[in-house]
Amino acid sequence: MAFLTESEGVGKGNAPNLLIFMRLLFVADLHYSLKQFDWLLAEAGRHDLVVIGGDLLDLASPLDLDLQIAIVEKYLTLISQKVSLVVSSGNHDGDSRNEADESVAAWVREARHGRLHTDGDGFDFGDARITVCPWWDGEVTRAEVDALLERESHHRRDRWIWIYHAPPHGSRTSWSGKRHIGDEFLTAWIGRHRPDMVFSGHIHNSPFYGEGSWIDRLGDTWVFNPGRQPGPEPTTIVVDLERGTAEWRSIEGESIRELGIAEG
Repeated sequence: MAFLTESEGVGKGNAPNLLIFMRLLFVADLHYSLKQFDWLLAEAGRHDLVVIGGDLLDLASPLDLDLQIAIVEKYLTLISQKVSLVVSSGNHDGDSRNEADESVAAWVREARHGRLHTDGDGFDFGDARITVCPWWDGEVTRAEVDALLERESHHRRDRWIWIYHAPPHGSRTSWSGKRHIGDEFLTAWIGRHRPDMVFSGHIHNSPFYGEGSWIDRLGDTWVFNPGRQPGPEPTTIVVDLERGTAEWRSIEGESIRELGIAEG
């Protein structure tokens, strides 16, 4: 299969007859697991788009946060040399505070360049609009996400995809083992804007519980959470838009779902 290239329409929203991108690889919650970053670097070129949905760093690690950031930034640079890369921040990624004393991942925003899209970005990729939401830590940063989604709603295309670290409340992707602990505001935003897909993480064990799942549907919106596992390989979700499928891979095996989406 020939993957979409930059010259074939990535980011060129006004060009006619855009090809769609075929394969999206999604991971989240790597938490400074360098073996998993190594795996991601090795696998990145097999896909059209790689997305990391927050918590690249680990606040519980004894390693200094600035050193973690420096090393992760090197991985992001290497991955983006192979494939277009999207990175959203999570609750472990904050390195500064805004005027409202809310946590902000300034380093994630500052890492962006032509093939690396980060917090606050909205861009066209093939026939999709992709919106990258930062982690919010209070009223001010939450209002910024609200405003971002409102702006982006005017740029939606055949498909609208959100990257958002926490899963929506009430979805099986937010099941903690005892209760749903997802983001209620995200659930409301999904109801208002009806994106096609939302890729999240944050709740590590949801896919491993019977009541939980790596995939769910809220209205017309597919929502995903790959979960987190130990070892050299992260849990992953691969969405293939040509086949109209989503596949979850973990140490417990593989699961494939038909998405009922058509090519083009």
